[in-house]
Amino acid sequence: MGPEIHFQVMISRNAELREEAAAHRRAREVEAARKARSAGERRRGLRFFGKPSAA
Repeated sequence: MGPEIHFQVMISRNAELREEAAAHRRAREVEAARKARSAGERRRGLRFFGKPSAA
């Protein structure tokens, strides 16, 4: 395999791994949010340019 092709394969594999890591990170965040909600903990959301909500 030529160096140019090898480099392109490395770049594409790196992009794939980063995409998988991002998806995994989002899945962990969703699971943590579900657990927090089921435990009765409620997060205050931000609305309209970072102003705290009344909830």
